Amino acid sequence: MRAEVPGPASMAPAPQPGQGDSETDSCELPHTAIGRSIFSSSISSAAERIGAILQQEELGDRKCPLLFIQQNELLSTTGGLAWRETARWIKFEEKVEDGGERWSTPHVPALHLHSLFELRTCLWKGTVLLDLCAHSFKEIIEKALSAQPEVWEPRLQDRLSALLLCQPLHQTTTAPLRALTELSLTPCRGKTKSCPELRTQLSETPLKEQLKNRFKKKLLPGSEVASIMVGEVDFLKKPFPTFIRLREAVTLGSLTEVALPSRFLFILVGPQAKSKAYHEIGRAMATLLTDELFQRVARQAKHREDLIAGIDEFLDELTVLPPGKWDPSDRISPPSCLLSPNKRISMRLWEWKTHCSGNTTAAEDRPSLTHLHTSEELERTGRLFGGLLRDIRRKAHWYRSDFSDAMHIQCLSAVLYIYLATVTNAITFGGMLGDATANMQGVLESFLGTAFSGSIFCLFSGQPLTILSSTGPVLVFERLLFSFSEDYGLDYLEFRLWIGLWVAFFGLILVATEASHLVQYFTRFTEEGFCALISLIFIYDSLKKMLSLAEAFPINWHYRADDVTLYSCTCNLSGPGHILEGNNTLFSPPTALQQSPAVSTALNRTQCLGRGGHLLGTSCQYVPDIALLSFLLFGGTFICCTTLKHFKSSRYFPTGLRKLVSDFSIILAILIFCAIDAALGLETPKLLVPRELQPTNPMRGWIVFPFGANPWWICLASVVPAILVTILIFMDQQITAVILNRKEYKLQKGAGFHLDFLCVSLLMIITSVMGLPWYVSATVISLAHMESLRKESTASAPGEQPEFLGIREQRLTGLVVFILTGISVFMAPILKYIPMPVLYGVFLHMGVAALNSIQFMDRVRLLLMPAKHQPDHLYLRHVPLRRVHLFTFIQLLCLAVLWVIKSTVAAIVFPVMLLALVGIRKALECIFSLHDLSWLDNIMPTAARREAEGKLHRKQEDQESNADEGAELMHRQGPEINISVN
Repeated sequence: MRAEVPGPASMAPAPQPGQGDSETDSCELPHTAIGRSIFSSSISSAAERIGAILQQEELGDRKCPLLFIQQNELLSTTGGLAWRETARWIKFEEKVEDGGERWSTPHVPALHLHSLFELRTCLWKGTVLLDLCAHSFKEIIEKALSAQPEVWEPRLQDRLSALLLCQPLHQTTTAPLRALTELSLTPCRGKTKSCPELRTQLSETPLKEQLKNRFKKKLLPGSEVASIMVGEVDFLKKPFPTFIRLREAVTLGSLTEVALPSRFLFILVGPQAKSKAYHEIGRAMATLLTDELFQRVARQAKHREDLIAGIDEFLDELTVLPPGKWDPSDRISPPSCLLSPNKRISMRLWEWKTHCSGNTTAAEDRPSLTHLHTSEELERTGRLFGGLLRDIRRKAHWYRSDFSDAMHIQCLSAVLYIYLATVTNAITFGGMLGDATANMQGVLESFLGTAFSGSIFCLFSGQPLTILSSTGPVLVFERLLFSFSEDYGLDYLEFRLWIGLWVAFFGLILVATEASHLVQYFTRFTEEGFCALISLIFIYDSLKKMLSLAEAFPINWHYRADDVTLYSCTCNLSGPGHILEGNNTLFSPPTALQQSPAVSTALNRTQCLGRGGHLLGTSCQYVPDIALLSFLLFGGTFICCTTLKHFKSSRYFPTGLRKLVSDFSIILAILIFCAIDAALGLETPKLLVPRELQPTNPMRGWIVFPFGANPWWICLASVVPAILVTILIFMDQQITAVILNRKEYKLQKGAGFHLDFLCVSLLMIITSVMGLPWYVSATVISLAHMESLRKESTASAPGEQPEFLGIREQRLTGLVVFILTGISVFMAPILKYIPMPVLYGVFLHMGVAALNSIQFMDRVRLLLMPAKHQPDHLYLRHVPLRRVHLFTFIQLLCLAVLWVIKSTVAAIVFPVMLLALVGIRKALECIFSLHDLSWLDNIMPTAARREAEGKLHRKQEDQESNADEGAELMHRQGPEINISVN
């Protein structure tokens, strides 16, 4: 039988020392889980040992050094016996394949269950040396053999010592180029790698191969080594098991393939046993040491009984696979996601504490209260501008590092990516604003406003990773405001100025009263609805722009090869009687032109139109398939961006190159398809930016005056639309801020909700006075900015997914992006080579990536999946599927209503509808239980939450009182009181 080993074991009381020599205490040593036995609820001594070890120095919150484990095995070769590396572990197992030339793929180790019991016996009966002081492997062997002098004869000690001190052969990792060079210089004689002679003494210093081993790059600084040596010899009559823990980690020469300090050693040599028995026991020991909990026990153990208790704890969490139901030769691939070792140990420690205290509250009751804690950034101070001052103090501490932390090549790729996205967004929304406002605000105003507002925000905001931009909801309001001004004869810019001033005033009031405290009511329900809406706007606008290209450059669907002789085009210069004709050609040939009294040379289209002529004929409107090529560029850019972004998880090329390609994926995709467009030579629409610094509409200036064009009462009447804009700006800004400051991003420098909203409010004054667009946090571009700055571990164990470390928090990337946006006016000769379809493809990628980042899309996909094919999401284990579908349907309905309101004349109430999302979420508490909402959403800080806490508190009190009553019944009291039930 084999057992899959995901983690630890059951607890057993340590036997008395004198029992170690009996024949009955081998693997039948009693072991009892922490309160899990159905025959006894008492806590065993082994359980007490584990609990005490986990509590020492708050080990549950500390991380052990990474442990590299190598197994050397005594193998028989043509030259005799030799030590050879056969397997290694960091998190997962790698074996040397039978050919002896390559490592296997990392896999989850599958163990013989009996080998664990044999290992338990080895630790119980064998030599255990804890905190041994030694400085060389030779000294370690001498002390291990002298620990039992009565067992070993001097001759056997010398022979065993000589055997253990022989040089092992390592399976070192060689660079591919070096391996090819060695292969070309080595004559091919059909011989395998030779083994060293057994008499070769172990080197006390690391070998050159160890120092050049590339595998060391996968180990974190401070890593240590555990060496396992197993083998069969003919001069021993009984096994020699030894477990050693060094007091100080020491580099033991050339014992292992990497030159790192060694902490643990396990030696097992003995007479010939059944097939691979020693090999499997060594694998069991190595697998135990890869377990975080057992490793903590092994590091803190004071007696062999502690190690036995650690094995029992490991066995308690073991999963056994029945024989005949799976193929033992199959290698289990490492899972993509594992429970954090610290979290697992904390849960185990919590279980031990609750069992000791008699509190048996189910673990399932705890997740419902995990979201109730209010973050420090949202706690009210009760003072005017108290939250703002706290934000300033918090961010001032990090201000210098906000610039120094940007010194990384990843920031360069983020700058180029977000710059192109920002420029495209500025041109797109600038063009839409120009159409909606008769060019009172156009592309140039959009460029200048983006550069100025974004730079100021990045310098002084609380969350500088946020990207400011014009957004769809603001554009809708601008269109409605301009239409209202035109209908009632009002000056649009002056009316807009007063609205902006009132919005800034209301914003200051909200900052002073710490209104950002209300952000805690923005749960996942509201965040996902808003994020999905903005993502769909990006996707919709990119597709809409591509369809408009198809109208401007129609595809020639009705082309027929047989009709080629019917196509012609003529240039009419002077009138109906003066026509330059071509015979079934696009333009007239020279012979025809010479016969014409008007001209004597051939005229192309530009020359014809330049002379005041016009074109006539069936082929005059012919355009090459620009639309088709544009769609190919559009789709190709999207696919290339998505593919290259996930390239780091592929199997091709070294890890560093994959990560570099992934970081620069957007830039590479843009360069590739710009090159394809240039090579084909078709005149696809290009990125055109303004070349002159002057207002788009010559009727306006750069400063908007508050009086003169409108009646005086407009300054008071503008309060009403200003309230709607304030709601819109507050909701848009704060929802985006909540999304960007999620705990999943592991931000270290904190948020600044009050400071961010203050910056946006003050910028409203400047942009309104200068007649520039209003700016607020752009959800999709900000998410793309954060995604481009993800930090992942560079040293990851084979088979382990790179660990997400957080976001590279700094101010420089956003600042450089907005500075480049401002000087883009002078970069027009370079930017004109970028096709617009390529940038629309980047927009589509950003929208789809943001949409796929929310749980809402996972639940939408569940609607289309049969239950048996649905993925194993955690919330599906705790919430009935029909309740999940109902929650998703309500979100879809709200999203549809938001889209309809945004796209119709009812858009004026769009800000109110955003606010209504919070009310709808509150109403869901009447439909869903708090337990369901805790898994599908977050718990709102309301009376219902306090009621849930009260219920749980009362439940715990009842259990404690029941436990006290039980204790009183067991304690001998005074006179017994009999209560009759008759």
